[in-house]
Amino acid sequence: MPTSSASTTDSAKPSAAGGVQSLERAFDLLERMADAGGEVGLSELSAASGLPLPTIHRLMRTLVACGYVRQQANRRYALGPRLIRLGESASRLLGTWARPYLARLVEETGETANMALLDGDEIVYVAQVPSKHSMRMFTEVGRRVLPHSTGVGKALLAGVPDDEVRALLARTGMPAATEKTITTPEGFLAALEDVRQAGYAVDDNEQEIGVRCLAVSVPDSPTAAAISISGPAGRVTEAATEKIVPVLQQIARELSAALASQNPG
Repeated sequence: MPTSSASTTDSAKPSAAGGVQSLERAFDLLERMADAGGEVGLSELSAASGLPLPTIHRLMRTLVACGYVRQQANRRYALGPRLIRLGESASRLLGTWARPYLARLVEETGETANMALLDGDEIVYVAQVPSKHSMRMFTEVGRRVLPHSTGVGKALLAGVPDDEVRALLARTGMPAATEKTITTPEGFLAALEDVRQAGYAVDDNEQEIGVRCLAVSVPDSPTAAAISISGPAGRVTEAATEKIVPVLQQIARELSAALASQNPG
């Protein structure tokens, strides 16, 4: 990794938490870039982070050299391709940690249990434990779908400001997977308000006819995550929902605590 005398001095400086200051600053910049949609200018990073431009320029130059950031033709900086491998590995690990909790969901509800993340504008399923019933759900690990037609998508986007949700829907479009798929931004935003009020999300035949899904977000997850159960509409009835949702919420809290213990501080 290329260094200069200035960056070496900076990296040797301990932070208040006992870490290495330049590393903390570099990761903070990467997270700010992600929050900004993946591409920013140095002045924007300086305004957001409070760091002086020379410090940001030095850190970004190192991140570019390592492949974690790339400089665009317009002089702005974008997240680099080497982050993809790290993200994929982290997603797999997150799914591994979740599996025991999903297995409990299957035991207590009898239905297939899933875990999904919001990756860019798409939902990606990172873990699944199938039910013992023979009916197979459309979901599988690694599958990517648009969020507007899924319970996990609603659970994840319920915590996102409406203007950001509108922008996402404008980018992805809202194609109908079934005749029950929500296909208007106003309809989807109303559904998200229902999720906030109820504390859980429902996919009622919206991704696959005959299948209902119930989903909740994992609170305080290091990356936005949701867990769900999916099963035939004949089993995942309104009466079953009343019993399943508290189980989903409890296991989501327990998974959140487990993830926090893996990520102290």
